[in-house]
Amino acid sequence: MELTERQEKILELIKENSPISGEEIAQNLGVTRSALRTDFSILRKMSFISAKQNHGYCFVGEEPKNKIGQVMGEPKQMDSKSSVYETIVYMFENDIGSVFITENKNVLVGVVSRKDLLKAALGNKDLEKLPIHMVMTRMPNLIYVTEQDSIKTAVEKIMKHQIDSVAVVKQEKEVCYLVGRFSKTNISKLYLETL
Repeated sequence: MELTERQEKILELIKENSPISGEEIAQNLGVTRSALRTDFSILRKMSFISAKQNHGYCFVGEEPKNKIGQVMGEPKQMDSKSSVYETIVYMFENDIGSVFITENKNVLVGVVSRKDLLKAALGNKDLEKLPIHMVMTRMPNLIYVTEQDSIKTAVEKIMKHQIDSVAVVKQEKEVCYLVGRFSKTNISKLYLETL
């Protein structure tokens, strides 16, 4: 869950002045204490702060996770020279719904989903000889994010495009280097942490 700008300011005040009263925080932000109740509740549920009676709020959590680089998973990738069959085996062994296709180790050139592999299998072709680059979705039609993008941005892209995951890339001029993967599983883990 991404924090609002006000929640981040509250967290910063608590980190710098712990323990600090709700009244002091409200004065610092130029609002009433009651206006901050929801923010305090969210920050407590996310385990960033604790409230101690007669002492105020204390910082207890780690830095908020709001950038993809903080939560992304390891990239799941195959070389573009791999066969469709090898890719199917890799996806099955890793229990994933899509795999990123790379060249020269980490240059992102495509993505393949279960649906793409099913279409290839229905074509009655020799899957051991058919190269994966023949069935992949190619750049520039890939959906990706950078490590600095917000988690919200990545979730919005996954929902808008109805995909299982997005590639996390480091861009250098026109080239995208695959550095990670952000998937629906990552989203579920983040949601579970907030509960």
